Amino acid sequence: MAQLSATTQDLAPIAAPAPPAIREANPLTIARWLGWVAALVVAILVVGGITRLTESGLSITEWKPVSGTLPPLGSAQWADAFAAYQRTPQYTQVNGPAGMTIAQFKTIFYWEWVHRLLGRVIGLAMALPLAWFWARKRIPAGYLPRLFALLALIALQGTFGWLMVRSGLSARTSVAPQWLAVHLLTALFTLGGLVWTARDLSALADHRGAARMTGLGAAALAALGVQLLFGALMAGLRAGHVASDWPAMQGSLIPAGIDWSRGAGFAIGHDPYLVHFIHRWWAWVVVAVLFVLARQAKRQGGAGASRAIHAAIGAQILLGIATVMSGVALPLAALHQLVGALLVIAAVWGAHIFGAPIAGTRIAGAPIAGIRAGIAAP
Repeated sequence: MAQLSATTQDLAPIAAPAPPAIREANPLTIARWLGWVAALVVAILVVGGITRLTESGLSITEWKPVSGTLPPLGSAQWADAFAAYQRTPQYTQVNGPAGMTIAQFKTIFYWEWVHRLLGRVIGLAMALPLAWFWARKRIPAGYLPRLFALLALIALQGTFGWLMVRSGLSARTSVAPQWLAVHLLTALFTLGGLVWTARDLSALADHRGAARMTGLGAAALAALGVQLLFGALMAGLRAGHVASDWPAMQGSLIPAGIDWSRGAGFAIGHDPYLVHFIHRWWAWVVVAVLFVLARQAKRQGGAGASRAIHAAIGAQILLGIATVMSGVALPLAALHQLVGALLVIAAVWGAHIFGAPIAGTRIAGAPIAGIRAGIAAP
């Protein structure tokens, strides 16, 4: 009987091994890749903030995606770059009369060059691995459109960046604040999309379903988005310089310098006093909503996300106050922008946890087989 049993086992069908490209599929690998791209986006947000604070954004007057990868090489190329900048209103009206030298020009040029170089690196860091994962059939079903959308957002961000620069090359001595806001918010939206998608893929690797956006999560992120919008307008309008006291503005709760002559609709996006006032006090609405989100995320098992939200919002409030009271000192303002990006990550993390499936639920079916069966076709 034992011999017959052994023979029966020998004759049992043996499952064919999965093809290597499918057998090695791992959503966690893609999630980690997106995490690195998100880190690069945080880096470019900080460099972009420094570029703005040092008035460096208009130092490169052309957009050359390939040849512009290298900075000027040699004195002749530097002279050409400086001559191009000398034709801008920023130079003729501000830096030229101030006596800018070519050595000073090189300083602002390099900040803008590093900013653009990071943009190129982010584009390649998104596009090349995406093409590889797609060719190797390692992208889970349903995620390919989302990954391509993130790539498109990165490309759009570069386009908005050039449109922002172009707005300051002819009739202005600085970029248009509205274009700066579009440029910054697109970067932060992309950062949020990268984090949310990475967390969904991490959940898939743990055989859990994707999170949904809840009403509370959407409200918290929308409130934060409004605050970030007015923060971007603050930067573009140099509104941080209109008052250096806190909590009052120029000694009163509501500053006296608001220009209502063109209507409230115009003032809300163009008047530095009003923009500063809104940014200053809307922050407390954001604090309240994010505290509720943090509390709910903690109840869902997201103690880490809750702590991150509390730490980021607390640091951001303190840095905002310190930045204003310092007269917008560069180190504090750059840290304020960095923590703003980290706050976006924390808020998206909390919203994702709050919208995640109930703990303990798993994707139906065999864990590994379920993931393999969902690999997107090229």
